[in-house]
Order: sequence, then structure tokens, then C-alpha cells
Amino acid sequence: MLGLLLPHLAGTAVDGAGIGGDLVTIDVRAAAGGAACPDCGTWCTAVHDRYRRRLRDAAAGGRRVLIWLVVRLLRCGNAECLRASFAEQPAGLAVPYARKTPLLAGQLGAVAAALAGRAGSRLARAVLAVEVSRHTLVRVLMALPEPAAGLVRVLGIDDFSLRKGQAYATLLVDMETGRPVDVLPDREQATVEQWLRAHPGAEVVCRDRGGAYAAAVRAAAPGAVQVADRWHVWHNLCEYAGQAVARHRECISSGSCACQGRPREEQEPREEQEPREAAGVVPAGLEAAVRERHAAVRELRAAGKTQDQAAAALGLSRQTAGRFWRAASAEALLKTRGTSALDPYKPYLRRRWDQGITGIAALHREITALGYAGSEPTTYAWLALLKLAAPARPPAPPAARQISRWMLTDPARLGEDEQAQLAAVLGRCPELRVLAGHVTEFATMLTGRLGNRLDSWLADAGEHPALASFAGGIRQDYQAVRNALDLEWNSGRVEGLNTRTKQLHRQMYGRASFQLLRKRILTG
Repeated sequence: MLGLLLPHLAGTAVDGAGIGGDLVTIDVRAAAGGAACPDCGTWCTAVHDRYRRRLRDAAAGGRRVLIWLVVRLLRCGNAECLRASFAEQPAGLAVPYARKTPLLAGQLGAVAAALAGRAGSRLARAVLAVEVSRHTLVRVLMALPEPAAGLVRVLGIDDFSLRKGQAYATLLVDMETGRPVDVLPDREQATVEQWLRAHPGAEVVCRDRGGAYAAAVRAAAPGAVQVADRWHVWHNLCEYAGQAVARHRECISSGSCACQGRPREEQEPREEQEPREAAGVVPAGLEAAVRERHAAVRELRAAGKTQDQAAAALGLSRQTAGRFWRAASAEALLKTRGTSALDPYKPYLRRRWDQGITGIAALHREITALGYAGSEPTTYAWLALLKLAAPARPPAPPAARQISRWMLTDPARLGEDEQAQLAAVLGRCPELRVLAGHVTEFATMLTGRLGNRLDSWLADAGEHPALASFAGGIRQDYQAVRNALDLEWNSGRVEGLNTRTKQLHRQMYGRASFQLLRKRILTG
């Protein structure tokens, strides 16, 4: 039973056990009659001395476990062996100089690799019922053996920031197994080149489009096939496309293409004076508009629509729709107070309102400067009628960022409304329409592994003003990009491990040394 519950004590004899509070104490001794000499392997039974050894063990039932091990000092009977005596080490229970059992050491090593210092100490205390300091966990972590790099046939290389804009390191990944094999303290060409010379055998190298890594691979592994990261290539194209769409904001918001030099239609401001309204009478045009809009809102309300839905359907703001929503009749909105000191200034207010000046406080200041002596609530009451009868707001044009997202998305994944809006924008601007075609064609090459189309794409896209620089960058790194479009390898695993590396870096708040971060990356 003891061997089932505590298998690491199976080779020992238990002399006694006790429980005191949250501590379990176990007295054990080696059950074997002797032990093999660690140097020559001779089986030894002659006892020279004994002493008690204190070992902390993994928790049992939420209680801390302390093992008192009686250790025998044995004499080596081999006359040719240089070791005179040695302390026996029961297998699975003790190792030389350790104060923890291998079971507890393994648990703390896993905690240290996952959380390192303070966080690991809190977890060990709360879950494992083991009191351990953050410094001990760091020492445990640094003592863990690093996995051997071995032969890496397909290598992934990428950099990550130790301090953004100032210090960077390099992550090396075995693309076939998906595990990190080493971390270099910088991203210089000489450092990467030295590592590649010390670890020959790379046949394929997946990298980003940085020049230092490309030069290092050419110098240290000239026979390796270089593969550019497809994600970075696509990301660069997205940046160029987004910048191009942002430069065509006028084409998106206007009814014609401004970039082609065609004049846009501009409405001339109305210079004619509005006829003077009769005192205390709402103009017929305003009254008809208010009545018609009130009837439309009440009809939607009767149909079970919400106030927000009614506002969206009629192109009104929520506040304006709310006034119609709450008014029992149109007369409640059209009531006037007879003759007012504002009457001489109403034509001026109508002109300014039609010119797009709709700030009531600003308009009140303007007529006050012209001699109006009334109060602002009177001005507000009159302008509120203009607001109720104002034409419905046209739908806002899509933002440049939204247009970019639609352009860079598979058309099959866009809704009908999104496709219609994108088609409307592209129909107004031939330059954006051509750009969208190039982007779609490149996406087809990227997802379909159609590298044979790259040359023709570069010839066509290189003539487009928005993609000329992007095409020039691809020509400088042509073979690596072509391999990315043809081969199955990509830097996806490197980017995933790079994200994990940044998480580890943030966990330690940037205070850990490079050696500690490297150890966590390789052993985690």
C-alpha cells in the first residue's frame, strides 16, 4: 500500500510516521543490505557510520511532508577504488546534497519554468502546500538542464524586443518539432552566423524579411533554402493598401473621383432671402414636414419598432426621433407663442441654418450681436422646429479603415451590404478598383501556393503608384518570397512562440535578466 501511495518510498523501510498540524513526518531507512559504489560499482555492505538526513517531500492530503532518512556511510571493498567511503542514496528518494526529494524537485521545476519567481512562490504555497521563496525557484529554474539543439533541418528565425526600440534578441525554432532550440542575445548578423556555423545541417530557413538574417544564412549556410514569412509579406501589402485607401478619402466621401482630376459637384450657397414669416405662424413648409415625420414615427411605433429602429429607418438622431416618439400629436410640436422679438431675425436664422450652422448657442450669439435682446430659450424653441423638419441625414460614408478591411477580406466572407458598399466605392475610383484587383490576385497566389504567377503580378502591380514600393521590396528578396509562395514551410510556429516569449517577458515586468528569460523560453 505504501508503494502505491508513495512510490518513491518503495525501496525504504518506514520506521514511523506522525502528523502535527499541517506537517506529516516520516522516518525511513534504506531497506537494501548495501549499495553500489558510485565510482567503481562494487556492491558494498560494510557500514562505517550513520547520520540522519532531512528531506522535504511533495504534499500529501494538503499537508507538508518531511522525511527523516537514516543514511549509512559504506566502505568500498575494492582496493583499487580511490573512494574510501560513500553515503548511500536510495533511488527515487535522495540525490547527493539535495534537501528535496526528486518528486518535489520536479514539481518545483515545473512551477519555476511556468511562473518563475513571485508568482511561482504563491502557487507553490497555495496549491502544492510548499513554502518556497522566489529566489529558490529562480535557482531551481537556472539549474534545469537545457534541451540539446541537435540537428535542425528546418530552422525558423525571428526577433523579439527586450526593450522596444532599443534592445532585441533572436529566437531560433525547430520548425518540424515546433520547439525553441536557442535564444540569441541580439539580432546581429555575426551572432546568427556564428550559431549557424556551430550547428550545421539546416536545409530550409524560415525568416522574416530583415536583411541581417538573410545575409547570415547566405554566409553560414549557403546551401539552405530561404523562405520569407508569408504573414509578414501579406502584412506589408495590407499596410500599403491601407495607406492608399487613406489617400483617397475624398473619393470615398464624394460622388466622384477626385484623384482623376474630375471636378466634383458643389452646391452653391443660397443667397436669396427667405420670405419673412408671419408673427406667431409656423411656415407651411415646416408644418408639413413636421406633420409628415410625426406620422411616420408614430406608424413605426405602432408597428412594434423601437425608438432606435425608428431613428435609423428615418435617418434621424435619437434625440430628434425621441421628440416625435413622445409627442401625442403634431400640434404639440408646432405650438407657438404669438408675436416674438425673434421674428425679425428668423430669416437670418433660416439662412444660417441652411448653410450648415446648426449650433443653437452660436446662432444665438450671432443674432445678439445684430441687436436681438431676447433669451436663448426663445431662440432654441424656434430652431427646434427647424431641427424637427431638417432633411434626413444621409448615411455616413464608410471609413477608410473599413474600406481597407473589406478590400483585404475574401469576398465570400463579406455580407451583401458590405459587398455593395465596397462596389460603390470602387466604382467611383478607378485607382482603388485596380488596387483591389491586385490585392485579390496576390491573396489568391498566397493561399493557393501559385508562385508561378509572381512575375506577372510584379509586372502589373509595379505600375500602380500604391504598390510600386512594395513590388520593389519583393524584387530585392525575390527568391525567398517565391519560395514562400511555393513551399509548405512558413513562420507561423515562430510567430506563435514569439507571442509566448513576449508573454513570458511581461510576466517578469522586464526585470529579469536575459539568461533567466532564455531559460524560461527553452524549458517552458
